[in-house]
Amino acid sequence: MNYYEHTLIARQDTSPSQIKQIQDKYSKIIESNDGNILKFESWGLMHLSYLIKKNKKGNYLHFKIEGNGNTIKELEKNEKLDKNLLRYMTIKVRKLDLETDYFKKNEEVNK
Repeated sequence: MNYYEHTLIARQDTSPSQIKQIQDKYSKIIESNDGNILKFESWGLMHLSYLIKKNKKGNYLHFKIEGNGNTIKELEKNEKLDKNLLRYMTIKVRKLDLETDYFKKNEEVNK
């Protein structure tokens, strides 16, 4: 099994309930294709570097996955068809950092 980091950017006008539905949808796809989600992070609404489909902001979702190539192929096939997503990216890594939360706010980290 390989390790992957997978990031999705959903449209800026996506509601929190729709974000949860997107998370559940792709979690089920990963698990039904012999994958395992080791960690999920919702990074929230952030500014994009440039306009993507007339959007200035996007909701970022990040999965840390253990799986194989077929898992990622099926995941990306479904994401191509999803109108709520602006972009997605998958990176194969040797080792996952499951400890660090890079997008936590300073107040949350200090507690």
